[in-house]
This record gives sequence, structure tokens and C-alpha cells, in this order.
Amino acid sequence: MNYVSTKMGFWAVFALVMGSQIGSGVFMLPAHLAPYGAIGLSGWILSALGAITLALVFAQLCAWFPQTGGPHVYVNKAFGKYAAFFTGWTYWVISWVSTTVVVAASVGYMTAFMRSSNPMLNLALEIALLVGVTALNFRGVSAAGRAEFILTLLKFVPLALVPLIALFYFDTAHFTVAPEVANLTLAQMLSRVALLTFWGFIGIESATTPAESVENPSKTIPLAVVAGTISVALLYVVNSVAIMGAIDGATLAQSQAPYADVARILFGGNWHLLISAIAAVVCIGTLNAWTLTSGQIALGLAQDGLVPALFGRKNAHGAPYCALLISCLGMIPLLMLTANASLAAQVLVIIDFSVTAFLFVYGICCISFLKLLIQRTERITDVLPQLLYGCIALAFCGWIIYQTPLSTIAIATLFSLSGLPLLWRLVRTS
Repeated sequence: MNYVSTKMGFWAVFALVMGSQIGSGVFMLPAHLAPYGAIGLSGWILSALGAITLALVFAQLCAWFPQTGGPHVYVNKAFGKYAAFFTGWTYWVISWVSTTVVVAASVGYMTAFMRSSNPMLNLALEIALLVGVTALNFRGVSAAGRAEFILTLLKFVPLALVPLIALFYFDTAHFTVAPEVANLTLAQMLSRVALLTFWGFIGIESATTPAESVENPSKTIPLAVVAGTISVALLYVVNSVAIMGAIDGATLAQSQAPYADVARILFGGNWHLLISAIAAVVCIGTLNAWTLTSGQIALGLAQDGLVPALFGRKNAHGAPYCALLISCLGMIPLLMLTANASLAAQVLVIIDFSVTAFLFVYGICCISFLKLLIQRTERITDVLPQLLYGCIALAFCGWIIYQTPLSTIAIATLFSLSGLPLLWRLVRTS
């Protein structure tokens, strides 16, 4: 079978990096940070530094090994196929499980245009949106990449415009520490806000997964990963400064829709509808980015013989249609759970565990990077900058995990352990 040989260029990969990281959290995090006052902004700085060092790590790893699949490729080179299997399997599972809330959030914002909210109608729209984005990815990475670039443009403009206007309403008196956190030490506050803000950077590595479907991947992907992550960091900081400066901390902390509240201050009228539309676009872009990423993760695992060949089957457009279909079908039961308000919170807890699992993946990739760096270098003095940002990235991941409750860490390991049946198959066929 002849496959269409279209590949992604720099701007499509750049959009994938931004689209994977910018999700519904950009609209809600200012409210969560409000109780911490100006210290809340410090969380963005800490997380941005950690995210940028991680971006540098993944950029260098991809420059060394521009292969489809991303994280498991690098772990395989450093520690062998069994460690690579657990890394890749964990990464694949959490890539689509954590996307469930993005689908629900997309439709949730769309309901602002409906006269009434019906759970069954919302579920139908969620499934339709999921199927539609999956179908788009059946057209291959080139089509999905072009769509992601358009979606990124649509959401980047308003996310830059609204906070810039809000800066004219900036008031330093709005940055006050709430009584419920005033008794915390500075170190405790910084750790809490860093844990909150780092959630906004999940997806740093997503552009490394379709490496073999990218033009000149050893140069294009590293540049896109670093540039995209820096752009995301700047966008987050500007948005938080503007939103937190335009509304007093006590009011913002209670807000269910910070952007809509700011829009009412800036423009009045029914501008919350525009904000809802923007939020929906943001979430759809994130959904598309993670759908593409999920398929490429499974494709890379199959190509390396770590999962059954079924996961690597391609259609005429070169898309791993079986892996995409499995991810889509796996998300539908979770969407059914979110349709019931009493169970929705339970699914959100699952997503918290997913974020912890992402940190496991990032941490092992940092360790792999440091090992490979030392192996490839005769003199350590020649790679001091790489050694420095690699150590900072690893220390950052370790610090975040250290701040995570042991119960959450224990449950997050279940994502990895769910692959034990396939690991047994891998061992038997080796």
C-alpha cells in the first residue's frame, strides 16, 4: 500500500506544542492562584523555568533520536526495552485518559449558547466532537497539523488581546493573600502554586512523538518545542497578571469563570458568550493535539515491537487508525461517567493522577538524558550547559513529585501496571 508522504513543517509542530499545553486551565488557574496574591505569580515563574528546562531536554533528545513515539524512544536507548515499555505504555494511557475532561470542557463551554443544559444532549455532543476530531486525525498528521495551526491562531489572538486590555484596569491592591493561606510559610506557598501552575505545561514533549512525520525533525522539533514552550509561558504570565490585577483577590477566588467576569468589566453586555466561544476553541485545539499525540505514541511503540502490531496499522494517509480508534473507544465510557454530575468529580480525580503519571514520564526521560549525555561525551566540561539544565529539569520533577501525597503517587502507578499483561507477552516473545 502506498502512503501519502505529506509531513508537518515548523509552524504545524509549533502549534502542536502550544495546543497540547494550552487547555481549559488557562481560564481557571487565575482563580485558583488568587488566594496567594503576588506569590501566585511566582508559581508561573517557577513552573515556566521548569518547563523550559524540560523543553531543552526533550529538544536535545529528539535531535539525537528523531524517531516516532517520543519518550519511550529515549528511555529505550538508555535503559532498554522493558523500561521503555512502561514509559511508553504509561504515556499512551494517560495521553487519552486525561483528554476526557478536555472533551467535556469543550462542550461545557458550548452550552452557553443553548437555552437549557441537558446531560444526555451534552453527552451526545461530546461523543460527536470526539469522533469528529478522531476522524480528522484519520487523515494523517499533515491534516491534523494544519487544523492545529488554525485552531492555535484562533485562540492565540483573543488570549493575547483580552489580557492586554485588562492591564489598563490593573490595580496592585488586588494582590492580597487570603486568610486561609496566610499562615503558610513562603516555601509552602511556593510549592502549592508551582503544583497548580505546572499543570498548564503538561504536553511539553508532545511534538517529539510524530518525529518521522516532520520535515527535518532533528532541527524543526527542537526549535518548535523550545519556542512553543517559551510562548506558552509568556502567554500564561501575561494572562494571570492581567486577570488577577483587574479583579480583587477575594472576588476572583470565588469566580467560576474569571475570563467572563473580566470581559464584563472591560466591555459589559453579553461578552461572556464570546469568552465561551474562545474557551471552546482552546479545548478543541487541545483535544486535536492530544489525539494526534496519542496515535503517534502507539505507532512508535508498535514500530519498536513493544506492543502488538495492531497498534501500528496505518491507513492510506499514514495514520495509525487502530490506535486512534482504541483511544476513542476507551474515552467514551469516561465521557458517560462525566455525564452524571455525581460521578464527574471522580473522573476529575483520575485526571489528577494522570498529571502525576506525566511527571513519572518526564523524570525518567531526564534521567535517560543525563545518562546518554555522559555516554556520548568524553569530557564533562564540554557539556556543562546541557548537564546543568538536565539536572535542573530532573530536580524540578523530583520536587513536584515529592510534594504529591503518597496515596496519589500509589494510585498513579496503576496506569503503568495496567500494561503488565502486554509486558508478559513481550517477555515471552523476546
